[in-house]
Amino acid sequence: MLLKDKIAVITGASRERGIGKATAKVFAEHGARVAILDLDESEAAKAAADIGPDHIGMRCDVTSLEDCKAAAKRVIDWSGRIDVLINNAGLTQRRKVMEVSAADYDLVTDVVLRGTLYMSQAVIPQMRSQKDGSIICISSLSALQGGGVFGGTHYCAAKAGVLGMTRSMAKELAPDGIRVNGVAPGLILTDFSRGENPDSNKHELAKSFPMGRVGMPKEVGGVCVFLASELSSYVTGTTIDVNGGLFIH
Repeated sequence: MLLKDKIAVITGASRERGIGKATAKVFAEHGARVAILDLDESEAAKAAADIGPDHIGMRCDVTSLEDCKAAAKRVIDWSGRIDVLINNAGLTQRRKVMEVSAADYDLVTDVVLRGTLYMSQAVIPQMRSQKDGSIICISSLSALQGGGVFGGTHYCAAKAGVLGMTRSMAKELAPDGIRVNGVAPGLILTDFSRGENPDSNKHELAKSFPMGRVGMPKEVGGVCVFLASELSSYVTGTTIDVNGGLFIH
C-alpha cells in the first residue's frame, strides 16, 4: 500500500459523485486515514463513514482561516500528524465575461483561491514540524486553456491563480521537506456543475477527445495518490494534467 499510515486531509470531499470523495476512497485503499472536510458536518461525517471506520469527517469553511486552523488542530488531535493536504474545495459558475458580477467574483475566488491559501496555511506548521508533507492543489483544465469545459472567466482566473500559488509554495516550502503540486482535471464525470452540464452532454463531447471518453473521479484520485506517495519524492512545483489528451501542451 502506497500510503500506509499516512494522514490525509481532503477539503470539499463529501459530494457522492465528486473528485474529493473518490480520492478519499482511493487513499483509503492505499492505507491512508482520511479526514474529510466540508461545509456540513453531518455530510462530511457520513462520507467518512462510507469509506470506513478509520476515517473522520468534520465541518470546515475554507474561506475562514479560523475554521481551517480549527480543522487542522482537530485532525492533529485525532491522529497526531498531517501528511497530505488536498485542496479540492471549489465551485463554478457558467458566466460570460460581461456577466460576472462582484458577488460572483467574490464567491468563486473566495472558495477556490482564498480557500487554498487558508487551508495550506493551517497545515504548514505541522508539516514543517515533521519536516515532511505533500500539498496537492486541484486546479482545472480551464486554467490552462481559458475555459472550454465548464466555468466562467472568474473561475478560470481563480484556478489559474491556484497554479501560481502552487509554484510559489513549492519553492518556499521545499527546504522544509514539503512538496506542493497541482492537478488539472479536464472533463470528469462528477456533479460539480450541479446539473447544468448533464452526463449525456459530457459523454457526447468526450467522443472527440483522443481517448474517446470522459474521465472518472477515481482517475484524478490515482494521480493524487502518486503525488502523495514516495513515488513522487523528487517532484514539486509541477502540475499533472488529467484530461484524456483533450489539451496537450
